[in-house]
Amino acid sequence: MAGKLILTPVGSNFSLKEHIYEVLKDAITGMNIYADDADLRLDERRMSEQLGISRTPVREALARLEQEGFVEILPRKGVYIKRKTLDEILEMIVVWASLESMAARLATREASDEEIASLRCMASTFGDADLRANIDEYSEANVEFHQRILELSKCRMLKDIADGLFLHMRAIRNRAMSEADRINRSIVDHMHIIEAIENRDADLAGELVREHTMRLHAHVARTWEEFTKLAAQSAN
Repeated sequence: MAGKLILTPVGSNFSLKEHIYEVLKDAITGMNIYADDADLRLDERRMSEQLGISRTPVREALARLEQEGFVEILPRKGVYIKRKTLDEILEMIVVWASLESMAARLATREASDEEIASLRCMASTFGDADLRANIDEYSEANVEFHQRILELSKCRMLKDIADGLFLHMRAIRNRAMSEADRINRSIVDHMHIIEAIENRDADLAGELVREHTMRLHAHVARTWEEFTKLAAQSAN
């Protein structure tokens, strides 16, 4: 994924205040902010030029994004996309594991056979030879797989809470997916999860999803401590 913010001009028929907020949030969450060469500084003037608008709605959107923890506005220094600390990352993964585990349990009861079959279709999109060559595409497919489990829970509040959390976790998952042998491990885990949901085994489905996400927790704890220290230094 790109380590730079990419924006496209917007038309004049939009409600700018809300639309610019959504545009900036989508661009930020679509970045690989944990890449070693990620450009985290945001230039209001440049963004307003890219979008073809004045700086006022950009400034308002950035203030809202700061409240939500996506950016940090530093007096006399500028605006920066905010990376999470290691402790924050690990806590988010624990919460995500709990939410998706419950979603998997509910899916075994609430989802139809046809809806569950959609998980298998998603998991079979990539063959072994495609994984490394299309790592960005697989990362997105991986995101969609986990979001689909939340949808199949048929619990709107659970999904809404998880969606808000996932916006902060997206770049974390994408970075981790490119490391070690996590892609192949992910494929295996997904197939076991699908089988448990197909068999309507709520206990097993919930446990497999929890274990799958907690493997991400272990990976991040093991490999990212030095990275997050460097990230914190570069932001100061």
